[in-house]
Amino acid sequence: MSAYTATIAPETRLRLTVRGRRVLAFLVAAPIAVLLTYGLISGGAALASRDNGATVPFSVVTVSYGDTLWSIAQEVAPTSDPRDVVDAIARLNALPGGLIEIGQTIAIPAEYSTAQ
Repeated sequence: MSAYTATIAPETRLRLTVRGRRVLAFLVAAPIAVLLTYGLISGGAALASRDNGATVPFSVVTVSYGDTLWSIAQEVAPTSDPRDVVDAIARLNALPGGLIEIGQTIAIPAEYSTAQ
């Protein structure tokens, strides 16, 4: 008869190198960063509703040669701070960078168009 001897493998601890720890940290952090980014981007979206949007009373001005938002603001509201008027006009018309073109029709908020 032969005797069987069982060999037990020694227990080893998991050792991570510096590179391994960095990879593991990246694998944990990447999905969290993606979820946070998605949440920030989609969280700023407006909620759709069946309500009608609020209406803003305004008057209209057509841009002439040499007009700027600043000159239009000074013309329509000479007693108001032109910076505030330019900002209100740009927001109302959703002007990219405050750029206007000759012949363009621009809405002027009623609060400033009555200041004439």
